[in-house]
Amino acid sequence: MTEPLFREDSYLRSCDATVVAVEPNGVVLDRTVFYPTGGGQPGDSGTFSTADGRKVTIAEARKGAEPGTVVHIPAPDMPALHVGDKVTAAIDWERRHRLMRMHTLLHLLSAAVPFPVTGGQVSDGKGRLDFDVPNSEEGVSLDKATIERALNDYVAQGKGVSVRWITDDELAAQPQLVKTMSVKPPVGTGRVRLLEVDGIDLQPCGGTHVRSIEEIGPVKVDKIESKGAKNRRVVVSFA
Repeated sequence: MTEPLFREDSYLRSCDATVVAVEPNGVVLDRTVFYPTGGGQPGDSGTFSTADGRKVTIAEARKGAEPGTVVHIPAPDMPALHVGDKVTAAIDWERRHRLMRMHTLLHLLSAAVPFPVTGGQVSDGKGRLDFDVPNSEEGVSLDKATIERALNDYVAQGKGVSVRWITDDELAAQPQLVKTMSVKPPVGTGRVRLLEVDGIDLQPCGGTHVRSIEEIGPVKVDKIESKGAKNRRVVVSFA
């Protein structure tokens, strides 16, 4: 297994690690700061450096075929790495921080729009959530200006963001914590990771986030789209 250092501290930018496997599509380390693609958030990019001068650009990190492993995918024509090599793994921090800000913003969006979430995606500088919203003839609509104002009001509060863990049984007893309809949090390991925005949002999430929502900065609602009879997509970005 790969020790996921990003899980406990999303602000770690680099770590020393050892190559434990070289697969056809990438390299597995014993520990990593690279977040693998998942939960709507893209995997990290960055570099591996070795003491003998090799520098390998990592285009993306993904979950490996073996449970608990992270595969780091090199860009084309990079120097070879071998099992046992010692590397310094460093993420593209500026990109990661933008993804952290956006992922946390989507948690605020899920609080500002009080409907079940049917899908979502974190991108670099932009993101979206899809909501299961009753039909317009029932008198429910979403307003760009109202949502944008609510999001910026949240950000201005500067509330803290923290992680805690609960057991599978505790989650089962609190089904209201799960806002997503299509993707359920992973259970079966005995515990589930919760992301809490103090006084605003609490839900299971394995992604990387900022420590304070003040770091998100000013935001805007780009558009609200209809994606079916009840599905409404809200697209947000940094202002």
